[in-house]
Amino acid sequence: MTGLQHFGWFLSRGFGPHGWGQPYLDWNYIWQEPELYQQSARELEQAGLDLVIIEDALSLGTESTLDLRVRGAYGGPKHDPLSLTPYLFQATRHLGVVPTVNPLQFAPYQAARQFASLHHLSRGRLGLNVVTDVGSSRHFGLDPVPHDFAYDRAEEWLGGIRELWHSWGEGALLEDRQSKIFADGSRLDALRHRGEHWAFDGPLNALPFDTSAGQLGDPVVVSPGSSPRGLAFTGRNSDVQLALSPLDVPSVRAYRARVASAAQAVGQADPPLVLFVFKPIVTSSADEADRIVAASASPSEAKLREVALGWSSDLDTDLTELDLDTPVDPAIFGDHVSRGTLNALLDGAESFTSVTLRELLAPKARLKRIRPGETGPDGGGQVGTAEEIADFIELLGEETGNDGLIFAGDLHPVTVHRTLDELVPELRRRGVLRREFGGGGLRANLTDF
Repeated sequence: MTGLQHFGWFLSRGFGPHGWGQPYLDWNYIWQEPELYQQSARELEQAGLDLVIIEDALSLGTESTLDLRVRGAYGGPKHDPLSLTPYLFQATRHLGVVPTVNPLQFAPYQAARQFASLHHLSRGRLGLNVVTDVGSSRHFGLDPVPHDFAYDRAEEWLGGIRELWHSWGEGALLEDRQSKIFADGSRLDALRHRGEHWAFDGPLNALPFDTSAGQLGDPVVVSPGSSPRGLAFTGRNSDVQLALSPLDVPSVRAYRARVASAAQAVGQADPPLVLFVFKPIVTSSADEADRIVAASASPSEAKLREVALGWSSDLDTDLTELDLDTPVDPAIFGDHVSRGTLNALLDGAESFTSVTLRELLAPKARLKRIRPGETGPDGGGQVGTAEEIADFIELLGEETGNDGLIFAGDLHPVTVHRTLDELVPELRRRGVLRREFGGGGLRANLTDF
């Protein structure tokens, strides 16, 4: 019998046109306003999920890909997730909220002050999904930089923010009502940061995080990078690795080992939690699951073009006009394109020149059947009954020590209910999903077990 695992929700479209292109658009929610997200967040909390992560991208892409992003509202528009965050805090009491942030957006001092304010306002429920998208540099008057260089810049940025958060030394905050002394200025660190990318002085004009009453600690840091440099960043800086991987036992076990190795290589004894992105399709019967999987086995050209559109947005590279039966020239991908996203597109293929575009896209269009009890490379999948999916989640816990999963999809009540209505009770009956929260905010949620 496996133990409790952590669960969250990845708002994979970002703060954008939720429901667009789907029949449930006619529920008539207004995606630009908070009620849609607040209702969904309340239900995620009732379901016992620890956190919601809000995807983001700062740019609509290059001139050649603008239409790809906006035509189906796949990659844009996107409003600012940090602005949505307080509304989700207002609607919930325990759920952690993790907006995506990019070092391009904020100078370290501004970031440290703004994030500290939100962390206090939410009683410790803020997290930060730190990404290193470099294709948006031109919007900030900066030149694009190589993939690994962007991680170097992000590391200095995050380190600087933490310096500022801790610029109030031990005992600086007194709040002594009798003497009317609020703080001891001699215990504040007027630090001077002069780095390769940023220069700023301290101390921070925001309070430190009080850990005495509740273990608030710093905001939780999440990172999604799976390249060697991305995993090194995770190992040194992150509390949670947002993992994209095939969900079979060997792949999950290997991925977790890579994260643990990356943490060990930078002297971190305790690796971050690894939460794998999972988008299950819950069916009412095994027969229905079989029918759905069979229908996806031979994707039509239209379906492949639809898949190509999605990957084009993720890669900021137009695949939709390429010949499906010709290999992709890797030269079309710029240095700004995530190595992890390219590896996910290859998905085990030797190289871009060794397979056709059709051979790359077809597996992305095919659905796989959940096969409870199977632990080999074919044991993963996403289509099954609630009982079968719960069996598989238990199996991942038992066979790999899995920390948990992040369900992915629109943050729309229809999507949330479709995924969780039958699955939540099944997971709770098995002791895999929490029934109640402790106290102390997001960090406490993630360390309760």
